[in-house]
Amino acid sequence: MIKYIIVDDEHIAHDIVKNYCDLLSNFKLMKNCYDAIEALEYLNSNAVDLIFLDINMPKLKGFDFLKSLSNPPKIIVTTAYKEFAIEGFELNVVDYLLKPFSFKRFVKAVHKVNIKTKNDVLPSSSENKSETIFLKSDKKQFQVKLATILFVEAYGNYCKVVIESETITVREKISEFLEKLSKVDFLQVHKSFIIAKKHINIIEGNRIKINSYFVPVGKTYKENLNSLLNQKPDFN
Repeated sequence: MIKYIIVDDEHIAHDIVKNYCDLLSNFKLMKNCYDAIEALEYLNSNAVDLIFLDINMPKLKGFDFLKSLSNPPKIIVTTAYKEFAIEGFELNVVDYLLKPFSFKRFVKAVHKVNIKTKNDVLPSSSENKSETIFLKSDKKQFQVKLATILFVEAYGNYCKVVIESETITVREKISEFLEKLSKVDFLQVHKSFIIAKKHINIIEGNRIKINSYFVPVGKTYKENLNSLLNQKPDFN
């Protein structure tokens, strides 16, 4: 059973999230909080597994509230402001739902909570070694190890997935493909490129070398790269 609270200043937002959760069998609402202060008071004496968190609230903003938690539970952001998505993932949120979101998109987000909860009990060193993904291309399904993906390039409504041995083209937008990848291991550095952090060889100016390939860094994604550089001082 996943115990959750909703932190949002809009009553209708509470109703939508609760109604969606009521359609699932393993979610239990613990409290409706209409500002972050109320949520802080509740969490001081109660533990939960998940918070559905709005960003733009009175008294205390959502991300400021999140930063104040020493040991935060899983967080799914529910907001109308897409421009804060990068900051959200830097704070290790499970997912970032843009209002209004469908039940289908909601289920995809909470499914990540279930996956992450299970993975948390596994040794981190083995977390990704056996993970694979199926890529559909030319009426075939290719099973690919995530660890072998070098980068993904947008190609209209398609993506070119460049792995160590070949390139596979799939009919999927890059935004959809990004949702399948771990934010810990992959990073979007351009509107048309997602890279695997572990395969970076050299970062030079506004481009990244991965094996024999050069991937551009977009201006609006520079902050993503700066965060990576702060974590990886050997690249400086």
